[in-house]
Amino acid sequence: MAKKQVKTQDSKAVEDVNAALAKGASRSEKGSAPDDLDQRIQRYLAAKQAFSDFVFEAEGEVATALEAFTAEHLKRWAKPILSGLNRTDLAVDMFLSEGKVTDQRVMDRFLQLNPTFLADLSEGIRSFNGLFVVRSLTDGGYEMMNWLTEKDYCVWADSSQPSEVTDRLSPGEIVLARLWPVSESDWVFSGPLTLLGKLGKPKLAVAIGNFKQWFPQQLYGDAPELKEAAWDSVKQQYDDFLTFFGSPPITLSGYELNKKLKVYQAQTTEKRLADAGLDSNQSLREMAENAGLSDQEVTEAIATIGEESSVAQKVLQSNQSLKMVMPEVSLPDELRKAEAVTVFSHPRWGQSFLKDYSRLIEKLGQADQAGEPVDAPDAPSNAGFELLDRWVLKHLEDAQVNAYVWEQLAEGYGSGLERSLRRILSQPAFNLEQDLPKVLAQYGKPLTPELPESASVPIHLHNLFQEAMVSVSKSASQKGAGQMGAGQKQPKKKKSGFGR
Repeated sequence: MAKKQVKTQDSKAVEDVNAALAKGASRSEKGSAPDDLDQRIQRYLAAKQAFSDFVFEAEGEVATALEAFTAEHLKRWAKPILSGLNRTDLAVDMFLSEGKVTDQRVMDRFLQLNPTFLADLSEGIRSFNGLFVVRSLTDGGYEMMNWLTEKDYCVWADSSQPSEVTDRLSPGEIVLARLWPVSESDWVFSGPLTLLGKLGKPKLAVAIGNFKQWFPQQLYGDAPELKEAAWDSVKQQYDDFLTFFGSPPITLSGYELNKKLKVYQAQTTEKRLADAGLDSNQSLREMAENAGLSDQEVTEAIATIGEESSVAQKVLQSNQSLKMVMPEVSLPDELRKAEAVTVFSHPRWGQSFLKDYSRLIEKLGQADQAGEPVDAPDAPSNAGFELLDRWVLKHLEDAQVNAYVWEQLAEGYGSGLERSLRRILSQPAFNLEQDLPKVLAQYGKPLTPELPESASVPIHLHNLFQEAMVSVSKSASQKGAGQMGAGQKQPKKKKSGFGR
């Protein structure tokens, strides 16, 4: 398909352009979509070009919204860096379907003024970012699967995609892409693509982890049922926390918290097993026998696990009860050895473990009692608050201290916190209620909840991560063994993190 740059001034001109594109569009070397779909793609290209022109030529609210949207995403994509594509072009492409002015989508504003494009753009709300694997090539298109949701797509590369990129698409290639619907079952690439190569499981797991950081709002963007299940798991974790620990936040020594977490895990695991109709006092072997499964059936089922089947076989043959073979939770050393760890839990924000929070609120309480003058941020009387300001800045820069935690700080220690932020930011007129959201955004803290790391993941992703860990562990063991001298013993692995 030949690439066309279309600018329109009125609906009549647009219709003329659409007709010309549909009639005279050239074919790509690889083939093309069927004629009716090809015409639909050409109309989509013309409509999207007109929409892009509208956005770039707009002033006022739309221009401001585009600038803010682009800046926010470029900052998020800086660490870890999203490379291999034009990030500004990607941000603009996302703005076309996601951008808003106040509570109205920019697309809806454009369609109100240009209703002739309604049929070709209105479905853009279904656009989404994903991490795809190319399954096979079709006549001019690609059969692809979104790795995050295991959903399949028939995708076409329109004339806006450089041939030097699309020519490299082959079965097994992992592609970071954004799809836009042009029919009920057909999609086109929207915006720039990133080709990641044919990745093994460890690198694919890393790519999925990066995707979650780059596009948290797009996670499971094409599978609302998976996203709902993930959010439900966060709510369940919160309910379990309330049942065991009481209302958050709680503050304990790292040693005491670690002990309680082990009991907490044991009780919640017991409850999960009971809800599933399983007896945790039985071994897996006993459960299999009670279910009437033969040794051959069990062996065949375990064989489907893959590289971990030998481990599963040992667990099955063990006489240990199910709760005895469950991995234990353990805090990282930094938290386990801390004098005090404060834990926040929320049904949407998830859990935060903060080791210096108790010191911060102690200093904030002292600042409130001191009655520091609010209209003299540079007065000598503020010299004693340097330590407080260091604690406040530390929590402002700490990614673990999310917007919800800051809401609690502002609610309980507003006056001391406001004065501290005035000094830190060198803004004598800083107002906590009005200006705090802007400051949190500047420090990279989302103002709305994003799916926490603790949320459950679909079983296929869980299996992928487990297989990636096994692969990395096996590779490290082989490398270590190759470097060991004769008579040297393999060092024991240290356990760290939760459930490892």
